[in-house]
Amino acid sequence: MIKIVTIVGARPQFIKAAAVSRAIRNEFADRVTECLVHTGQHFDENMSKVFFDELDIPEPKYNLEISGGHHGAMTGRMLEAVEKVLLDEQPDWVLIYGDTNSTLAGALAATKLHIPVAHVEAGLRSFNMRMPEEVNRIISDRISTLLFCPTKTAVGNLAAEGITKGVSNVGDVMFDVALHYRQRAREQSRILDQLGLQDKGFVLTTCHRAENTDNPQRLAQIVEALVRLSNHFPVVLPIHPRTRRLLAESGMSERLGGVRITDPMPFIDMVALEQAAKVILTDSGGVQKEAFFYGVPCVTMRDETEWTETIAARWNVLVGADADKIVSAVISAREGSQGVAPYGSGKASADIVRALILASGVS
Repeated sequence: MIKIVTIVGARPQFIKAAAVSRAIRNEFADRVTECLVHTGQHFDENMSKVFFDELDIPEPKYNLEISGGHHGAMTGRMLEAVEKVLLDEQPDWVLIYGDTNSTLAGALAATKLHIPVAHVEAGLRSFNMRMPEEVNRIISDRISTLLFCPTKTAVGNLAAEGITKGVSNVGDVMFDVALHYRQRAREQSRILDQLGLQDKGFVLTTCHRAENTDNPQRLAQIVEALVRLSNHFPVVLPIHPRTRRLLAESGMSERLGGVRITDPMPFIDMVALEQAAKVILTDSGGVQKEAFFYGVPCVTMRDETEWTETIAARWNVLVGADADKIVSAVISAREGSQGVAPYGSGKASADIVRALILASGVS
């Protein structure tokens, strides 16, 4: 029997961890136990507790309730708290996801205690070192023992940095999630009726990255684009608490009267909206992929993306934060190539757990 401590803290990580946790419970419960640690990085109930309930994730054994502050301060507090957990739990593996401060804190704490680290979603690169996420993922990859890549491109990125040991292309756990929940969302969610939306008749928008929200010029351009688009289609904006605050502080909220702003969506409702949208407009890495999984054209408000496969397949286009480019891209968005499958077969979660068992020498 091996023990895994899983570190999560942000909404995308809850989703990914749900898939792997389900595989542990359903297929490997006789060989693996999991201890879930929630750092508290996302503290809003709609971005945390609701997700654990909806995704059937076991209640975290630890909730460290660490959020807010500058990146260094947050990561430092997480590092100290995670270290105490690991000293108490003495796991065989620490499992980390993605590229948040929680990811980095988990990787550092484990490595300093000589506990091997397994990184899910390893090898992603934007090649933009101004992004906190890029720093987090590079350092986490460098000190991980097992690196579970979602794509061939990610494997190639690691090889270019001299990292080949422990690297495997397992596919994307987010694809596992998409396959598991897409029909359930269609059947159970009532969000389209609640918002008065027609299938393929609205634009779904998310905006949370610091490169957009912390830059007044970029944020103003995005707001202008949303206002202009709302004259053509209903525009739905489930809003991140931090984005809501920054819009209010800048006085831009008042301009968004024609945009349907909601609180962060429960997971099932978000999946239903993604599948039903005419176009998805986002700066989120996860939402870019979900658009691809559900066959919905995506317009990405960034200057680069880690998910280059979505661009190559013409399901996604990069427009930065220029209002004219955003509006033009959304209005002209079309479906991309059919039958392209760069993210695996939908069995990444089980393959990850098998690899951890094999590396531990457990039969």
